[in-house]
Amino acid sequence: MSFAPPRRPSPSARRRPSPIAITVIVLAALVAAVLLLAQFWTEVMWFQALDFGRVIWTQWIARAVLFVIGFALMSSAVYWSFRIAYRSRPIYAPSTPEQATLDQYREAVEPLRRVVMVAAPVIVGFFAGVAAASQWRTALLAVNAVPFGTRDPQFKIDLSFYVFQLPALRFALSLLIAVVIVSGIAALLTHYLYGGLRVGPLQQGAERTTRAARVQLAVTAAALMLLLAVNYWLDTYSLLTSAGDKFDGATYSDVHAVIPSKVILAGVAVLVAIAFVIAAVRGNWRLPAIGVGLMVVSAIAIGGVYPWVVQRFQVNPNAQELETPYIQRNIDATLTAFGLDDITTRQYDAATTAEAGALRQDAETTASIRLLDPQIVSPSFRQLQQNKQYYNFTDNLAVDRYEIDGESRDTVIAVRELNLAGLGASQRNWVNDHTVFTHGYGVVAAYGNQTGPDGRPAFFEGGIPTQGSLTDSQEYEPRIYFSPQTTTYSIVGAPEGANAWELDYQADDDQGGGQVNTTFPTSQATAGPGIGSIWSKLLYAVKFGSQEILFSDRVTGESQILYDRNPQERVAKVAPWLTLDNRMYPAVVDGRVKWIIDAYTTSQAYPYSTSTPVSESIADSLTSPQGLPLQLPESVNYIRNSVKATVDAYDGTVTLYAWEPNDPVLQAWEKVFPGAVEPMSEISGDLMSHLRYPEDLFKVQRTLLEKYHVTDAGQFFSGQDFWKTPQDPTTASGATPATGTTAGPLQPPYYLTLQMPGQDSAAFSLTSLFIPGGQSDRQILTGFLAVDAEAGSEQGVKADGYGKLRLLAMPRDNTVPGPGQVQTNFNTNTTISTQLNVLEIGSSVIKRGNQLTLPIGGGLLYVQPVYIQSASGTQFPLLRKVLVAFGDSIGFADTLDEALDQVFQGDSGATAGDAGEAPDEVPVIPTEPPAGEETPTPSPGDATTPPPATGDARSQLNQALTDANKAMQDGQAALKDGDFAAYGEAQDRLQDALERAVAADQALGDTAG
Repeated sequence: MSFAPPRRPSPSARRRPSPIAITVIVLAALVAAVLLLAQFWTEVMWFQALDFGRVIWTQWIARAVLFVIGFALMSSAVYWSFRIAYRSRPIYAPSTPEQATLDQYREAVEPLRRVVMVAAPVIVGFFAGVAAASQWRTALLAVNAVPFGTRDPQFKIDLSFYVFQLPALRFALSLLIAVVIVSGIAALLTHYLYGGLRVGPLQQGAERTTRAARVQLAVTAAALMLLLAVNYWLDTYSLLTSAGDKFDGATYSDVHAVIPSKVILAGVAVLVAIAFVIAAVRGNWRLPAIGVGLMVVSAIAIGGVYPWVVQRFQVNPNAQELETPYIQRNIDATLTAFGLDDITTRQYDAATTAEAGALRQDAETTASIRLLDPQIVSPSFRQLQQNKQYYNFTDNLAVDRYEIDGESRDTVIAVRELNLAGLGASQRNWVNDHTVFTHGYGVVAAYGNQTGPDGRPAFFEGGIPTQGSLTDSQEYEPRIYFSPQTTTYSIVGAPEGANAWELDYQADDDQGGGQVNTTFPTSQATAGPGIGSIWSKLLYAVKFGSQEILFSDRVTGESQILYDRNPQERVAKVAPWLTLDNRMYPAVVDGRVKWIIDAYTTSQAYPYSTSTPVSESIADSLTSPQGLPLQLPESVNYIRNSVKATVDAYDGTVTLYAWEPNDPVLQAWEKVFPGAVEPMSEISGDLMSHLRYPEDLFKVQRTLLEKYHVTDAGQFFSGQDFWKTPQDPTTASGATPATGTTAGPLQPPYYLTLQMPGQDSAAFSLTSLFIPGGQSDRQILTGFLAVDAEAGSEQGVKADGYGKLRLLAMPRDNTVPGPGQVQTNFNTNTTISTQLNVLEIGSSVIKRGNQLTLPIGGGLLYVQPVYIQSASGTQFPLLRKVLVAFGDSIGFADTLDEALDQVFQGDSGATAGDAGEAPDEVPVIPTEPPAGEETPTPSPGDATTPPPATGDARSQLNQALTDANKAMQDGQAALKDGDFAAYGEAQDRLQDALERAVAADQALGDTAG
């Protein structure tokens, strides 16, 4: 009886995975695919919903192509370098102590050799591919370059070479240099490890390299030398965009020493490359060694020492004469690159003495002086027009202009945005957060130069349902689905009619009561990707981590999902090639609320133009460089406001309009993304009337004008007439959140309607000031800058004067007070400080508004509103006083007219209207005092007031303070009762008491003197 040995399973049977393992692998692959698609395919759906699908595909294809190129170049070069070096290794390694040590390393590496020779190229190739993919903008611009039609002053080459091709050439060169160096290192290590290269002592007649190693290393070194030669050659062009101590661009020593030295070094590098090729053939390393030594010496002597000698002994003793032509190149290029070449500068002999009737010629400007500070009155908008706790207004409101009754009026406007944080904890759940509270509601607008009878904003548009001058005369869509503060996603497309569940507002009893609901009409408009299919639900449930999307009955076949709802973020996604302005502003356009965003094309490669850091240039008391909503380029030396973008607040539609169609950078991007930008002719007349000059561009321009208002190269070299932007006088000096410095934040520019000297009529403008630069702490005014900010009219035609920069230079022999001096005069004036101290008694807070400056009356007029609010409880500012200064003359009164009359001797000729009450013929949306409102100017108790007496100034002061206290209490009671007549009578008594208090205080001062 025989026994057969048991059969052993075949190797293939042993390696066959079990069904469980296969299932796990398949499920893992499916999960990975879903996770990947939840991030990438949802992006495709979002772009397609906005009709910008080509943008995402162009980006991805460009990135993919560049990644493949970078990966293929690096990985293949390193792989073949490894492979060639290994295959050409000597069969028998030399028997030396060095090789005995290397034998141990070879034995350790050999089991992993195949893995290393594949994994190492893949890893370094991956990093090279990522670096190449990040340059997709550079590559696409180079391929789609458009000529500038202007040549540089040094090489006479069209500027498009520097802006478009040179950055791409430099990156391509750096990638090739990296490929050659890494592959050379791979070959060097392999030859050394396997005996093809020896570094220790040699036996008699032995060579340091095998023939194969010599050829491979020499050819690699020759390729590197040729690339370095090209790099030296490109350096000559890059000098035209280099940064210097006094100015940017090629200097005298660059042109006469550095550029020739770069050309010589390029030639030396070519000779060294030839020496390496000879060494590869002849087997002698002496010639390339001499060549490398010569190259090092040349780089030190020709590339370093010679330019230093020229700079030290030729340029420095004669700097002004030798550098003048190159400084002039820098001035001309900078002015052109930043749109400053058409600025109008005129000497303005500003008067500092106020004369009666001086403002008669400027009545239109004085009538338009904005008293409402958009950075202060937001709490007033909230208290008086927020209406519901789930709505809110931004902190910084926008300034615009609207035509009301045939007259253009400066306006402070805000959007009532969705604010889920205002809901109570019991109201916060997935259904409410994402399907019920989906949108804000309407805009609120107030006159910029008028206030209500109690110092509140004079609203001419507001309320829920919306009513007012902006919307009563046209069909109007008040719902705000897209706004800056709306950060969460919403699902819209609920049933219409009685079954709708998107909340508009809770109606009052006189409006029928109950909850007023709506639904977004997804069958008529597209605001976001459709989410009706099970596949879309799954992807978005994974994307947002919300299983409710997958299982909720409120996600129907008609549903759309809204996300990325911040207008700036939407524009940044569909136009990643644009740099966006820090500010956006709303406007009621053709019956819809539109967010308007200015966008720029920029470059850092404009020859001879000065580079300026963007975030530093736009930082001021209202803009923090650390808190900017979008990432800005580190610095630019060319900028154009080439695109005006709008985002529809209702359906999120993004529209890009070509504002400067002749900009070569814009033209290049239009070739990359055809059809993405609409022509200017598509801008409607209503939209045109609300476009304005952008703030960030103006800030960058004013930063450059601190120096480049000097257009003579000789004067520019001396630097004696440089200016600077003053600090914001209404912000205390010292470290601030906005800038993080101790110098104090800069004064922001202001939108105003004014008439500049030389203008035919008043125009909506953006203005800023200059004071002496350098280390000087003098707060005198040296310049006033304004730009015509109104883009066009309702006829849809771009205004001829739009973007016209006008600079008024103050006389050097006359001291014109600057904003800091004026604020000091306001703060130290006895009459003003006494009245403000009375108003600030108790728990009230004084808030000084923006200090506006206008060139009228033959000089400079400063206007500052003064607000008062309660220090606790219900807090919102009310306009109580107006400060005015002209030279050293100061006015302080309840209204602008009264303050101007004080300065101009009772005959200002102004027609500004009463700052305390809107005129009768202007429609004003009424507001009711909020329930439980506290008076903004609480008075002291009886215990803090000395007992009244008669016969001396001190007792008169005490009596006046007591009367003021009583008047403020009566005014508070009248406000709570809604009795505006009684409130007005109390205000009259308060004014009388304040005047008596000031007179008594002055009498006490005279007695003390």
